[in-house]
Amino acid sequence: MLNPIEADKISVMLPIPLKPAIGNTFEYRLLKNLELSLGDFVVVPFGSRSIIGVVWGESTGQCSDDKLKYISHKLDCAPLPKVSRQFVEWVARYTISSAGAVLKMVMSVPDALKPPKKIIVYKIETIPDDLCFTPARKRVLTLLKNGPPKIAADIIREASVSPSVVKGLIKAGTLIALESAPERVNFEYNLNYENSGLKLSKDQTKASDILENTTEAARFSVILLDGVPGSGKTEVYFQAIAKALKMGGQVLVLLPEISLSAQWLARFKIRFGGDPVEWHSELTPFRRRQTWRAVSEGTARVVVGARSALFLPFSNLKLIIADEEHDTSFKQEEGVIYNARDMAVVRAQLGSIPIVLASATPALETLINVENGRYQIIQLPDRYGTAEPPVIETIDMRYEKMNRQCWISPTLQEALKETFSEKEQAMLFLNRRGYAPLTLCRTCGHRLKCPRCTAWLVEHRHVKQLQCHHCGYNALIPNICPDCNDEDSFAACGPGVERLAEEVTSLFPDIRTIIVASDNITGPKAAAEFVRQIEEREVDLIIGTQI
Repeated sequence: MLNPIEADKISVMLPIPLKPAIGNTFEYRLLKNLELSLGDFVVVPFGSRSIIGVVWGESTGQCSDDKLKYISHKLDCAPLPKVSRQFVEWVARYTISSAGAVLKMVMSVPDALKPPKKIIVYKIETIPDDLCFTPARKRVLTLLKNGPPKIAADIIREASVSPSVVKGLIKAGTLIALESAPERVNFEYNLNYENSGLKLSKDQTKASDILENTTEAARFSVILLDGVPGSGKTEVYFQAIAKALKMGGQVLVLLPEISLSAQWLARFKIRFGGDPVEWHSELTPFRRRQTWRAVSEGTARVVVGARSALFLPFSNLKLIIADEEHDTSFKQEEGVIYNARDMAVVRAQLGSIPIVLASATPALETLINVENGRYQIIQLPDRYGTAEPPVIETIDMRYEKMNRQCWISPTLQEALKETFSEKEQAMLFLNRRGYAPLTLCRTCGHRLKCPRCTAWLVEHRHVKQLQCHHCGYNALIPNICPDCNDEDSFAACGPGVERLAEEVTSLFPDIRTIIVASDNITGPKAAAEFVRQIEEREVDLIIGTQI
């Protein structure tokens, strides 16, 4: 605790991306009798506005007292842990960014720091004898008569009425407004970490014992869990999660594509009897506020999220899992540029906790760290149970008789035909979004390219647009070549997933096909629906990109 008498001036870091030359912190004076600790969140004046910052240390004494403003007040929330503050400074130095820009990622939900506002709910007060009972009003009264008070938005939605109906009942004195405590999400559920899960093989048991012992030792270590697909890596590191929960700590699981986590979440619920806390871009503002605060208070025990989850203010983190650690989706390429896998290793080192990197195809830099003795490796060379590796055949397209503008070889056609006849599913992988990766003029050979970055524009025929997959530029497909002025001369060159789907439809018109790319799988809900369609056999053929 900083003594308010001896330390009457203090430095505060603000979540503002300032140039390093300006400095990372600002100095303020303390109000009398205001006691602060390092990491406390405070409201301070900054120019003509007020802003939330973090108490970072005592004053450096560079500013005279007459130039300093007073801290307005302290916020009623858990302070930013020491390890989080160290992490902010480390990431800022490593990425050559301002500490304020990194702190902004930590304080990504400023409203979570403020006391939650009370909400207004409505209940039935009295029903006047002269009240006009329209069908809409009857639905509202039935809803509130058989249930608890509700906010206006819920009444409108659940009773399928317009706002004017609710306003009319309030004006008539039928509904009365009440102040209610704000709704809170209860994260304090008990996960069943005593459940042993699936029966593990000999290799899996050996691997899980190492991970459990490392977690229990509570010291920094990096373990690469290298296993072929289907070897049970997830079940193995579930054992380490159970050990961390048994120790009363928190666990962070980083997934490269949180939008495709439906199957992982289902497996987690089977293993632990409850859901983890999710962190991704599709969360509502209310859920983000509640989640951020629950992580800070330690009531969110297992958090699964994308790379931004790494900057949540964990109060008692005991284990980090980076699944599919090789995936390039862990790289942040805007603002503060970083690789979440590497920063997760740093976060584990600062917190003196273990981190598990799981992958079937480890990144080269990870393997180099293993060879140099920095990382430990656990290998799972065999698939679980009696599962066998798939048969892989290579088709030499030089010897395939292909029709012009066709991309599916006769050999592949025959394999697909056989698969569909046996009522099985198939997948065609092509790492090309859209209809065609290149559009050329037949007359002069002019190539349509992005005016911003000169990359080829990709045709997306379904939305009738050309898109740049590097900078996001998009435009309509022109009718006239800008180089030779010839009309209707553009030709699509090469296949994308849309063009492949077009060919499949002509070959197998009765097959149920779905295209899976980042254009149409835009979040966890869409991904969960996609997984459901496959599991319930509503789809025969998946044509997809890396997603």
